[in-house]
Amino acid sequence: MPGIRSATRRALTAALALPLLAAALTACGYGSQAPKQEQAAFAPEGEQLSAGEVRVGYFPNLTHATALVGVEKGLIQKELGGTRLAATTFNAGPSAVEALNAGSVDIGFLGPSPSVNGYTRSHGGNLRIIGGAASGGVKLVVDPEVIRTPADVRGKRIATPQKGNTQDVALIHWIGEQGWSVDPESGKGDVSVVRSNNKVTPGAFRTGSIDGAWVPEPTASQLVALGGKVLLDEAALWPDGKFVITNIVVSQRFLAEHPDVVEAVLRGTVRTNDWIDSHPDQAKAAANRALERLSGKPLPSSVLDAAWPSIKVTDDPLAGTLRTQAAWAADAGLLADPELDGIYDLRPLNAVLAAEGRPAVGDAGLGAR
Repeated sequence: MPGIRSATRRALTAALALPLLAAALTACGYGSQAPKQEQAAFAPEGEQLSAGEVRVGYFPNLTHATALVGVEKGLIQKELGGTRLAATTFNAGPSAVEALNAGSVDIGFLGPSPSVNGYTRSHGGNLRIIGGAASGGVKLVVDPEVIRTPADVRGKRIATPQKGNTQDVALIHWIGEQGWSVDPESGKGDVSVVRSNNKVTPGAFRTGSIDGAWVPEPTASQLVALGGKVLLDEAALWPDGKFVITNIVVSQRFLAEHPDVVEAVLRGTVRTNDWIDSHPDQAKAAANRALERLSGKPLPSSVLDAAWPSIKVTDDPLAGTLRTQAAWAADAGLLADPELDGIYDLRPLNAVLAAEGRPAVGDAGLGAR
């Protein structure tokens, strides 16, 4: 197939590969690499809260911009005073949930699927969603030489990051909305759903092993840089264009024992999101500095500039959209009918928002009582 797999595309891929493969991880990223402990950039100052340290886990990924910027700029540490922020980065949603379960991480930034899976598999015993972090940033990018309209997706090979992850569920739901069918286990059907780690998806796209991918940023913009076209922005499928892509979660034990620390972290994330909204260019640069520090390479400016605008930081966890995403997974047979009652505890966040003179956010009837 000429065009995307031309010599020009191959040269562009070689130029982009090293920096992008290091940093293009998903919000619900998957892999087997061990978590990485960060060195504290800002020392604790002031009065210590009820814990000497809070261990926060997140991903080196743009959809975790709140954590990237909040840690990089010291905005979360500032709210913790004399309590030390110990940051750990993960490459896999399951490993982050395991760390919460084991008590090696207290607060984490997680995508919807690992949040739901972590809650339901423990029968509601291990975590609570305590806030939102990001909305959007997910696109269906295709080879425009073989897919020009949504109808052309039928019969093609479309990648998602992993079976049952947030983007996989959204694609399978969308396929059903078109009147087509696919087996959720094998990925075979009217569309071939190819489960592919985002670190290798660009290479598969370049060589023609896949015809497109339903992926989060910055992977979507990487595919565009290789000649792909955005066929669909997932935001277009949601009311007001909003849907949760990153939550803030906490172990229930830590929440019970150190509510003041949890509230301080949330105050830090709320103020970080305010700073990101008020300083978009500086925030984008800070996020890329964090990615460079964590992965060894920054994102190329062309990819970063294309990806950044589609990711919206938010304090609101958009609970109604998580309920919908879980229902889609259950409908597809990728998740047992989930019992989500109690998955949220937004009382600490709403206390922070009230102190900031802002309205409370809702839990869609799924809050802890």
